Amino acid sequence: MEACEEWGCFRLVNHEVPLPLMMEMKAVVGALLDLPSHVKRRNVDVIAGSGYMPPSPTNPLYEALGLYDMASSQAVDDFSSQLDATPHQREILKRFAEAIHGLAMDFAQKLAEGMGLVGYQFKGWPSQFRINKYSFTPETVGTSGVQIHTDSGFLTILQDDEDVGGLEVMDKFGRFIPVDPLRGSFVINLGDIAQAWSNGRLRSVQHRVQCKEAKVRISIASFLLGPKDTAVEASAELISSENPRKYVPFTFEEYRKLRIATKLQAGQALELLRVKS
Repeated sequence: MEACEEWGCFRLVNHEVPLPLMMEMKAVVGALLDLPSHVKRRNVDVIAGSGYMPPSPTNPLYEALGLYDMASSQAVDDFSSQLDATPHQREILKRFAEAIHGLAMDFAQKLAEGMGLVGYQFKGWPSQFRINKYSFTPETVGTSGVQIHTDSGFLTILQDDEDVGGLEVMDKFGRFIPVDPLRGSFVINLGDIAQAWSNGRLRSVQHRVQCKEAKVRISIASFLLGPKDTAVEASAELISSENPRKYVPFTFEEYRKLRIATKLQAGQALELLRVKS
C-alpha cells in the first residue's frame, strides 16, 4: 500500500504469468507492429484512441495498436482478424489477455481489501490493451518518446522492454526517476480513476518515455479502466470529517471525454473535478 500511496507505481515480481508467455507475446507484438501501415490501419477505434495510433507531430517516434475490451474473447478474435494474425499469434494473444486480465482483477481486489473495502466488486469494469513501438534513432537520443502523462484509468499493467529502458516516473517532489528494465516483471501504474476512487489516498503517477539509445523499444500495456455504467465515487468508508470527499462523482466515459476535450493529459483534468471548498 505504501508504494501505491507514495509513488503510484511499483514493480511486480513473483507473479503467475509464465516468462515464456511474456517472451512469446513480445515476439507477437513486434511482428504485428512491423506490419504494413494499411494493415495496421484496420485496427479501428471502439472508443476514441483505442485503435491504431500512427506516429504524430506530438509523438513522432511512437506508434501503437489497441484492443477494447481484452476481457472479451470475441474482441481478441476481432483484433486478431483485423491484423491477419496467424493461428499461433491468435493463441498467444488470447492466453496473454486472459492471464493479464486475471492479474489486474486480482490486484484490484487486493488493493480494495487493503483499504478496508471488503467485498468490493470490479466485475464488468472494461479493460484496454495497447501495444507500443518506439523507433529511436541516434538523432533522437535525449528526446521524448511519449509526453508526460497520467493514465486515465484505474490501473495499468506494463510489460516494458527488458532490453531497452526509457520509462521515467515522477516522484512527489517533481523529479523524474528512471525505471530500469527487469526481465520477467511488470510495472504497475495507478491512474486518475484510482486517485478519485480512493478519495485521494492512492496516487496517479505522472510518467514519460525518454529516448536513451538508438534502438526499437517495445512495450505492452494493459489498462483496467473503470466502472462501465456507474459513477466513480469514493466509498463512504473512505470519507470522514477529517477527510471529506475530494472529487465529485463522474463516469469513466465523462472523464475520458473531458481529457480529450481539454487536452489535459497529466492529471490536470482530474483537478477540474475536485469538490469546491
